[in-house]
Amino acid sequence: MVAKKSKSKKRIFIIGGIIAFLSVFVLANIFRDDVKALKVDTELVSLRTVVQKVNASGTIQPETEVKISAESTAFIDSITVKEGDRVFKGQHLISLDRKRILSNYNSASSSVRSAQARLKQELASKKRVESMYEQNLASDQELEAVQASYEIANSQLEQAKANLDSRKDELDKARIMSPQDGIVTRIYKEVGEMAVGGMFQADNLMIIADLSRMEVIIDVNENDVVSVSIGDTTEIEIDAFTDTLFYGVVSEIAHMSEVAGMGSQQQVTNFQVKVRMLNVPKGTRPGMSATADIITEKKENILSIPIQSLTARKDSDEMVFLVSDKMLAKDSDEGKPSVKKVKKGMKFVHSTPVKVGISSETHYEIKSGILEGDRIVTGSFKAISKDLEHNSAVEFSDKTKKKNTK
Repeated sequence: MVAKKSKSKKRIFIIGGIIAFLSVFVLANIFRDDVKALKVDTELVSLRTVVQKVNASGTIQPETEVKISAESTAFIDSITVKEGDRVFKGQHLISLDRKRILSNYNSASSSVRSAQARLKQELASKKRVESMYEQNLASDQELEAVQASYEIANSQLEQAKANLDSRKDELDKARIMSPQDGIVTRIYKEVGEMAVGGMFQADNLMIIADLSRMEVIIDVNENDVVSVSIGDTTEIEIDAFTDTLFYGVVSEIAHMSEVAGMGSQQQVTNFQVKVRMLNVPKGTRPGMSATADIITEKKENILSIPIQSLTARKDSDEMVFLVSDKMLAKDSDEGKPSVKKVKKGMKFVHSTPVKVGISSETHYEIKSGILEGDRIVTGSFKAISKDLEHNSAVEFSDKTKKKNTK
């Protein structure tokens, strides 16, 4: 009997202990602060200069280059220059085989002499018939016939002279001269090869370019080209000249697009833009790769925020997370924020819609929504894009604390 009472008391003590432990645990959870603060980077909203740029890559090409070709088909007899040579306007470049051309010229010259002799003969006949006609010794028909023969002979002489001029011009152009000052950048033919001439399908024999005036030809995306204007200042980086920045201005914007990857998922629509270089470094060659940053707009002393601080959640406008000492409801009955009881010293963030303007590589212009001196969250990316919500509790990261102590 005594043993049974002892067991009952022991059981009561165990149950009482469990109840006491649970009571303490529940009360501890009721009164403890169960809000876990996220560590975030923050920054004060300030004024700065924002420079908006359009970035594109391309190649360097001469502003002016001339493709040299022959006007008549002939074998190449000699080439007097080599690639890389500097040439001047009027300088002899290429000689074509003159045998066939000279033969054509001599034939044309002979035709002129024959036409002159015939005209002389027709003129004598015309004068004789006219004299006989005045003495009524020739009929009207005879006079008209001799006059017509004279006109035909005169016309044939004019045609022969025109042909001779053409052959002479062809003979002169058997010696091909440079049309401008520049550098020989490419020679396509060798001595002994046939140079096909003509107005529409002539062979390119060589290229002469003015390397003192160069431009960067870039492809700008259709979404960016609308902000590019003629005369925009451009920063140029040439792959061959590392750590050196060059400058240029936009000189030409294409009106027709160029589509790459037509019909595929990688289809891209670009517009060709030409940027004239203001300073051409020594050693620059056509075809070198370059990157251009076109400055499309620049605003000084404007309100701005770091790019990474701007976010947009589902079904919401662009916004930032504003740091505050208070937890705020989104809307109270009076349309104003209502204050909730919070732990002393705790920081909270409020999702705040903003309107942005131009942007640089690092910052957005702020047109409305926040003020200079406001503190906003700038990191981490995960916190801004996913973790933070309106009224989330936060604490400053070590990075922010170091900034605040400076």
